[in-house]
Amino acid sequence: MSTTATPEFIKYHIPVFWDDEFKRLDYVNEPFNDPVNLELWTQQGYINQFTGDMCDMRSPQPRWNQTFIDIYTEMGWQDIGTSYYRMSTGTILPMHQDLYVKYVKLFDLAGQEHRIRRAIVFLEEWKSGHYFEGAQAPVTQWKAGDAIEWIYNAPHMAANIGPEPRYTLQITGWV
Repeated sequence: MSTTATPEFIKYHIPVFWDDEFKRLDYVNEPFNDPVNLELWTQQGYINQFTGDMCDMRSPQPRWNQTFIDIYTEMGWQDIGTSYYRMSTGTILPMHQDLYVKYVKLFDLAGQEHRIRRAIVFLEEWKSGHYFEGAQAPVTQWKAGDAIEWIYNAPHMAANIGPEPRYTLQITGWV
């Protein structure tokens, strides 16, 4: 697994071992949980849907999900949670920082948020209109299995302005 890094973001590749079972999960759209950013984005003129559809660990996960948990456990992560994410056409998630409210409470990490890590794994090859940005650097042209990891409060954004859904796996843990 080769890596490249900025102070906030690490990029690496996980060899593909999964199939397209992630496309058939029971996805649910939940509202974005940060009213301050929602107000800011509205003032900036954003009017689209701000969140994609998620299938997190409260719902059945793909049969190969444990392999991802094992990979991140080997990397030293603890209390690993997975959430499959589908961004439909027109979904734009402007620059933000993740809050981890439920995660911090669940694993008693208040005051230790700096230990939290998040990664996304691109489950498919990049498609036109799919976008991610972190550390003010755009990410496109990814390969299935490319991953981006960041520290808890690193600003980032994502969008799908293409005609096909954008699928990622979001992994959360702490070190």
